[in-house]
Amino acid sequence: MSVRKITQQLEKMIQLHESLLHVSKQKTEVLKEGNIEGLQRLLNQEQKHVQAINQMEQKRNEMVEIWANSNQLDQNISVSTIIEEYAEGEERTALEAVTLRLAELLLDLRRQEDLNKQLTEQSLQFVRLSLDMVQPSLKNLNYGNGKSSQDSLSKRSVFDSKA
Repeated sequence: MSVRKITQQLEKMIQLHESLLHVSKQKTEVLKEGNIEGLQRLLNQEQKHVQAINQMEQKRNEMVEIWANSNQLDQNISVSTIIEEYAEGEERTALEAVTLRLAELLLDLRRQEDLNKQLTEQSLQFVRLSLDMVQPSLKNLNYGNGKSSQDSLSKRSVFDSKA
């Protein structure tokens, strides 16, 4: 088995990650708009992408193991090790380029998801603040001359109660 099959698998993973990055950018816009239905739809798409990426990652791991077996190497070999020690020439260049592109995509995706996390946290803070402003506090519900109910209760004696 050649390194080319591993490179092709990584290229497929790049396509999925690019698509996931696109969904993540759409999610950012939906969060800015406050569109809950759109957010739910995008979260479902995102979940499908993650499942597909996990399946592709398993296939990639299997291909690396098959390549290692065919070259009588340790099965716990990584793509980085293949690049550094075993791949040569055009295969090495292609594998390096694909691996680098995938790493860059993962960094972009992480940045985008960090932004989405911040937007979500800000939205939650706004909702909490709005709820706090709408819900009256117990201090505002007291009627009277401004003294707290504790002051008036402490001035009563036990014998002031009605029988």
